[in-house]
Amino acid sequence: MKRRTFILSAAGAALALTGIPGAAQAVGPRAGIVPGLDGRGPYTSVSDLAALQTAIDTAQEGATIVVANGTYAVPDGSPIRLAGVSGRWNKHLTIMAESVGGVTFTGAQSFVFDGAHHVTLSGFVFTQSTTFEIPASCQAITLSRNEFVLADIEGLHNVMVRADDTVIEYNHFHGKSTLGIYLGIEGGQPTDMAQNVHIHHNYFSDHTFPGDNGGEPIRLGVSPRALSSAHAIVEYNLFERCNGDPEAISVKSSDNTVRYNTIRDSLGGIVLRHGNRTRIESNHILNGENGIRIYGNDHVIVNNLITGINGSAIVIGCGTLRDHYEGEPSTSRTKNDAPDRVRIALNSLIDVGGGIIGETARPIEPDDCVIVDNLVVSDRGSLALVPKSKNFTWSGNILWGAAADGDAPATGFTRVDPLLALDDEGLPRIGAGSPAIDAATQDHTAWVSDDILGRHRTGAADIGAHEYSAAHARRAPLHTGDVGPLSA
Repeated sequence: MKRRTFILSAAGAALALTGIPGAAQAVGPRAGIVPGLDGRGPYTSVSDLAALQTAIDTAQEGATIVVANGTYAVPDGSPIRLAGVSGRWNKHLTIMAESVGGVTFTGAQSFVFDGAHHVTLSGFVFTQSTTFEIPASCQAITLSRNEFVLADIEGLHNVMVRADDTVIEYNHFHGKSTLGIYLGIEGGQPTDMAQNVHIHHNYFSDHTFPGDNGGEPIRLGVSPRALSSAHAIVEYNLFERCNGDPEAISVKSSDNTVRYNTIRDSLGGIVLRHGNRTRIESNHILNGENGIRIYGNDHVIVNNLITGINGSAIVIGCGTLRDHYEGEPSTSRTKNDAPDRVRIALNSLIDVGGGIIGETARPIEPDDCVIVDNLVVSDRGSLALVPKSKNFTWSGNILWGAAADGDAPATGFTRVDPLLALDDEGLPRIGAGSPAIDAATQDHTAWVSDDILGRHRTGAADIGAHEYSAAHARRAPLHTGDVGPLSA
């Protein structure tokens, strides 16, 4: 694959980057040495760590510092410091590699942040042996088009974010075989969450930790932070061979959105482990082990395609307690919260080890959940089996295949062949003449306006994740060329 190079704004826009001199020198914004930088403010090219630190310490608002390609050994105890440096919302201080992937930092640490805001780091390869930290004293830090392949040390987390308005975009996290997560979002105080973190177009791959817990690619909170509203958006990320944990995206906070992601060939699924009011929308979970597992209240699970997995597609948990509450003992906060008022609608669950399945191990049943207009097709396990439930609404679901129906009420489903066809990627969707077309039993417009591919749902929605439509798809399952440092 031919490597392409980019110049990144804070929003991640790509422009060609060529001709950067290796020697450290300051140049004006109109000098023309770096095509594409005109109008971005002053920029400096550096080729050693001392010059890089000086350029950071003297940088003007909106400046760009370009690090010449090479490997830079950061001395122990002398990391590159970003203390009190800043840009503005529309004029980030940008520190970037001469070409994407062309600069590698070795040593225990690379950049250390303290009180910085509106700073972008772009195009670097990080191999350090300590966690890359963005502390709560910072704000609006962007990590863009970097590669994180940290030392494979037991218990080492790769990146930990505690700062509001952080953007993690177009990065590649890979190469871990031990306990520890790729990306964690927390907050400054024990129950806080960083606000408005945006995680998009990243590639998470090849986590081979053999344990059954502690190797998540993304962990969005921890149990003491469950009731804190993070308002994070996790979208357009690709996960492949993420086998370090049954949870590829582990949500342990409230008020988040997880959408448009693709999980392939992985142990991990999407798990709402703690917290309330999170939206799981239009994700593809393909050929792995786990689907979506739910605890907590007032979630919306809509438009997801889960196919070819060995486990159950959607698991509705039972609780050890009814609800978490402010001020509860820490020993209670780690317990499972029974799901209440969860809406599960317009999902397609095809060739799975179980369809919509309820847990039975814990005593408190889920309450007042709506399971409507889903398509469940499989020859394995049960299609809809929720032995513990209270005040559930079942309506308009289509069940098909050799698998047992389960215990859904007869009024809540129709057993009929949905006439599935394979699309150009070999994924199932409804075909011409399907009884799922225009068959939704509820009006879904208050929750969703399009299907998993971004095509408008018109009239009565089609049952399942796809509308039968000739309209152009605005989204698709993600592949490696769509994400990571070298993607367009």
